[in-house]
Amino acid sequence: MAKTTKKTASGGRQAKIQAAAGSGGGGANRIVVAAAVVVVAIVAVVAGVVWTQVQREAEVGTSTATPAGAQMGEGYRAFADVELREGAPVVDVFEDFQCPACGQFEAAFGGPIEDLARDGRIELRYHILNFLDDTTGADYSTPAANGGFCAADQGAFQDFHDAAYAGQAREGVDLPQETLDGWAQEAGITGDDLDTWEQCVADGTYTRYVTSVNATAFEEEGVRGTPTVKSDGEEVDLSGVSTPEDLAEVLGATS
Repeated sequence: MAKTTKKTASGGRQAKIQAAAGSGGGGANRIVVAAAVVVVAIVAVVAGVVWTQVQREAEVGTSTATPAGAQMGEGYRAFADVELREGAPVVDVFEDFQCPACGQFEAAFGGPIEDLARDGRIELRYHILNFLDDTTGADYSTPAANGGFCAADQGAFQDFHDAAYAGQAREGVDLPQETLDGWAQEAGITGDDLDTWEQCVADGTYTRYVTSVNATAFEEEGVRGTPTVKSDGEEVDLSGVSTPEDLAEVLGATS
């Protein structure tokens, strides 16, 4: 009976040891598997971040080019060769080429504002934005902005700008290449210059610049929508303006 009891006890201990060993081995395996899953998850997250960065890089391009006289995040001065009169205010115009209200603004006030800039009575700076591409899902604002600044390389920014608003398409549609090309031709860009302009647009040369201007406008300049007009940093209300004289007064243009 003693032997039988001893054998039974020994067998019980052995069974427990084997059970513990089996349990421990299973736990170790689960830890290894869990660790592998975590590693895979980390790799997936890192890959996702890298892919997002690659996508963003593709969207904004790698070019750090800025239009002549401008820096990243800053507006572009039109008529930069004009000598300013004493006391001429800095007038900042924030626009998106896709914005219908901007088209209406240009039709009403674009000409008189340009005249003031040509006369040196204001220093005119355009902040061309591209936020409506994200808002509407259209591929319009960015290529149009690139077209404008590639035209600036040819000395034709203002003519392109005016042609783009005169021929503005409906908000929310993609901008056809032939329409973009047409604006360049209306701006007087032809021959080899047109080939250079087309390559500049195709390369997205100024996409990063436009994106930086867009970010600065909303994050630092307090812009809430387009069009927005500021004179010496103060937002201007144009609702009561009906004549070029009224416009000059509200902008604080020198006489």
